[in-house]
Amino acid sequence: MTADRSEPAHSSGTAAQPIDEPADKRDERLAALLDRVSDELRQGKSPDINDYTREAPDLADELRSLWAAILVADCAAAAPADEFPQTAPGHAVAAAPDGAGSELPRRFGDFELLAELGRGGMGLVYQARQVSLDRVVALKMILGGRLAPAADLARFRAESQSVARLDHPQIVPVHEVGELGGQPYFTMKYIAGTTLARRLAEGPMPPREAAELLAPVARAIHYAHEQGVLHRDLKPSNILLDPDGRPHVSDFGLAKRVEGGDPLTLTGAILGTPCHMAPEQAAGTRGKLGPACDVYSLGTILYQMLTGRPPFQAASPVDTVLLVLEQDPLPPRLLNARADRELEMIALKCLQKPPDLRYSSAAALAEDLEAYLADEPIAARSGLFSQVVMRWFRETHHATVLENWGLLWMWHSLVLVVLCLATNWMQWRGVEMPLAYLALWAIGLGTWATIFWRLRRRSGPVTFVERQVAHVWGGSMAASAGLFVVEMLLRLPALTLSPVLALIGGMVFFIKAGILTGRFYVQSATLFATAIAMAVLQWHEIPLGISLFGLVSAACFFFPGLKYYRQRRAAS
Repeated sequence: MTADRSEPAHSSGTAAQPIDEPADKRDERLAALLDRVSDELRQGKSPDINDYTREAPDLADELRSLWAAILVADCAAAAPADEFPQTAPGHAVAAAPDGAGSELPRRFGDFELLAELGRGGMGLVYQARQVSLDRVVALKMILGGRLAPAADLARFRAESQSVARLDHPQIVPVHEVGELGGQPYFTMKYIAGTTLARRLAEGPMPPREAAELLAPVARAIHYAHEQGVLHRDLKPSNILLDPDGRPHVSDFGLAKRVEGGDPLTLTGAILGTPCHMAPEQAAGTRGKLGPACDVYSLGTILYQMLTGRPPFQAASPVDTVLLVLEQDPLPPRLLNARADRELEMIALKCLQKPPDLRYSSAAALAEDLEAYLADEPIAARSGLFSQVVMRWFRETHHATVLENWGLLWMWHSLVLVVLCLATNWMQWRGVEMPLAYLALWAIGLGTWATIFWRLRRRSGPVTFVERQVAHVWGGSMAASAGLFVVEMLLRLPALTLSPVLALIGGMVFFIKAGILTGRFYVQSATLFATAIAMAVLQWHEIPLGISLFGLVSAACFFFPGLKYYRQRRAAS
């Protein structure tokens, strides 16, 4: 989708957020904005997320998190099936692009349209005979002809320009670009044969055959990248197989030029086929796309070659996008026991969520495939351990929710310091009743938890992941207060079990590391070590353990909170 700059999305329907706006009113404003987005999409417009975030900056995070799903849902409602049906010569076509009769064969300028080869969301492809040169070509024209939306016309022309600059034996070449009666078209070399999608419909491919077929495709994509062109819609149906079995990359309808400005694809656009698009492409709003998105798509193709199915499949495109964003693919050998282990590692390297963990280029992927064919060591195996370590410590896609918690975590660190210092002061004053400490922690933590949650809800809708993290955190606070109850029941001196507080905190950060970012493993290990230090201090009768826990725990919250608070400020 592209932004319609001529008609900004501004309206008096929403206003700036009042300082003390209730959460339900905020949700109503968000719903109203999303309704307007849906209305624009139904009217054939291309809304721009930046217009909406400027209008309601306080809702920017919620709009960006929901934008991709809205656009995918719209694409799913408007898009035809992924695989193009064959149309026999003489079969009626749904609508004649140039306004002539719909029966085939028929004339279109210097061309005789013989058969419809396929159609997508924007274009229609015919097998045609160029009369003056007496040659068979593939002729592509835009659906809707002169009545096509301006954005589709612009993208159609961009496709012809992108492909016309590419000259590679594995990329279907363009013969001619023209316009007839207001109907733009371009002709390409006609590739007789079939598509990789139809071949894979028969089941998985033998490993060596898969590598031999995909390696030249990867070389072709690397060549396109060197020319400044991203494909962005690589999938089996866009790889044509000639009668000799050689692959040819086609359909650059979503191609994007890397260098310079790109008026056809702006922030907030989501384009491609869900089960073959990279996570950063599926998100629509998470940074710029680069060659790594095509490397990911090549990995989905290799995965399908090994298993007979894409790495992610769901009942709807929206559900598929969520799988692409949130799940890791099953190892191919779980789906097909005959899948080759080396090719499995190559495919899974391509399918890493972070772009920097994939192959650095399509050429690097081709080199690994060629190394496999030559029975040489592959790079995917040599870098496996370092990739595993990097995955442990990288942020997950859920980490962005911490931007909503940054300032609150800094306040939470202050509460922890005050609470622990107050506890230590009571200990120094000789307070021995566990009930007094229970009252301090139960009332203190309970009051702060209520304030914390109210402040969070006022800043916007709470996501499912945030509720999960909040439940873990709430459980840890209940367990912390419960230690004093256990001490009373066991008739232990007050604060005897205080080192367990650090163990509880370490466990909480260990869980957060798996959900949000692997960097929290550092906080987890630090708190586990703090528990040991607290026990040593207690053994030597040095009453500083609870203060040590407060300072360490506060630091574990304060520094991530500061980071994500700054990150949110920078984004806004």
